[in-house]
Amino acid sequence: MDFVADALFDGRKLRALTVVDNFTRESLAIDVGHSLKGDDVVRVLNDIVAWRGLPCTIKMDNGSELISKVMDKWAYENNVELDFSRPGKPTDNAKCESFNGRLRQECLNAHWFLSLDDAKSKIEAWRRVYNECRPHSALQWATPAEFARQARETALSEVTAKPVFSTSERD
Repeated sequence: MDFVADALFDGRKLRALTVVDNFTRESLAIDVGHSLKGDDVVRVLNDIVAWRGLPCTIKMDNGSELISKVMDKWAYENNVELDFSRPGKPTDNAKCESFNGRLRQECLNAHWFLSLDDAKSKIEAWRRVYNECRPHSALQWATPAEFARQARETALSEVTAKPVFSTSERD
């Protein structure tokens, strides 16, 4: 989880909260606003948890929105570990930083945002293409959405497989 900054055509600031699954490389959310606070982060996380379930750990930097009391309370109540990167060490959250670089290069730098709604629309369209149409070499050339489906199916088949028990009883 991280933030990216940009601006509208008239110079008004724009911030985007990016949430990336480090295993599947899926972009779970990009929340766009003029200013985002800890309450916004918790709202986005609750939306993700509703369809995806709780993560064990969230990797993030030490931004003020991410070290807020509301975020700490949410993590405590949901038994989620917050793994903060070391100050000045973006490589601690390399997958999210890499995603943010792609977002900036392919979307933010490529578009002229006329309004907040225009920015939300264009960024969400880019996010869908990123998840559903772009294969990744790290995922054996699957798209993040396809890789996530395969991982869920594998996990489900392992859970539904009949357990094998051994006993030490002798006749």
